[in-house]
Amino acid sequence: MSVMTYIAAIGAAQREAMVADERVIIIGEDVEANVYGTTGSGKARAERGDFVQEFGRNRIRNTPIAEEAIVGAAIGAAMTGLRPIVDLSYSSFLYMAMDQLVNQAAKNRYMFGGQSSIPVVFRSAMFYGLNTGAHHSDRPYPMFMNVPGLKVIAPASASDAKGLLRSAIDSDDPVLMFEAVPLWGQKEEVDDEEYRIPLGVARTRREGTDVTVVGVSGSLALALKAADAMAERGISCEVIDPRTLVPLDTRTIVESVRRTGRLVIAEPAHRTCGAAAEIAAVVADEAYDALRAPIKRVASLNMQVPFSPALESQIYPTTERIVAAIEAVCSDQSQRRFVA
Repeated sequence: MSVMTYIAAIGAAQREAMVADERVIIIGEDVEANVYGTTGSGKARAERGDFVQEFGRNRIRNTPIAEEAIVGAAIGAAMTGLRPIVDLSYSSFLYMAMDQLVNQAAKNRYMFGGQSSIPVVFRSAMFYGLNTGAHHSDRPYPMFMNVPGLKVIAPASASDAKGLLRSAIDSDDPVLMFEAVPLWGQKEEVDDEEYRIPLGVARTRREGTDVTVVGVSGSLALALKAADAMAERGISCEVIDPRTLVPLDTRTIVESVRRTGRLVIAEPAHRTCGAAAEIAAVVADEAYDALRAPIKRVASLNMQVPFSPALESQIYPTTERIVAAIEAVCSDQSQRRFVA
């Protein structure tokens, strides 16, 4: 085991995959110089290592600033036998490649009758909470949850980032990996050996009896802090990290809610049509009879992200908002209203 950051764990997963399989390549804007090469500066770049020197420019491919062309080239490369990892930087840049992602990556395996596979990983970073403005702060993973043919992962820890990315690279279907940039510098112990975390398997991060709290991506850490605060008040929270959003491990969540009778979901995306909305709908369908209180969602406000740090900080979930939601579902008044 080694202590490493979230971003270093991603680099470790990519290096392992490239050593193990020469078909794995990395393509994207400025990846040769500023991200995977020796030029430039910054702790995050240093932790990724010098991939260009190790693997050569044939496998670390610079591209023009043209996201649709990058994604299209990756899809074509995958259909002819390579296994590309596409570094798209900001998640907001996915919008420029929507036609390729939705009409090609997601549909080609079906349209070709299963005669082709699309083994591509599209990495994108969610720079929310860092004052990057409306064009660079989106958390668009719910949009892609609604596209059949795409898999969606959102690891919330370094160890999960490494294991999920290795499974994503192995997948014969396109996988979108959403990385919460506020997590990039967080450290934890990560296994030095190769390992994989299966897609579609949630992780119970804390066992509890009174309320189930699901924390998506960067909101998981907030959910765990809220659980600590509630434990001091005698309320036991079971905290679940879905890790994969498509396919979603609904069984783990539903079974937990059947034990606790209450559900709070926290996520950094907008409230409308978010992952929290899907999880709430599934639980309402499959475990309504077990609920002792209404389901609560703690998500970002439905508004554009302002440049002002003071204003931006009001948009996203906080530990305090999650605590308030837990208190609401555990209150006697909430239960009386729900039964009535």
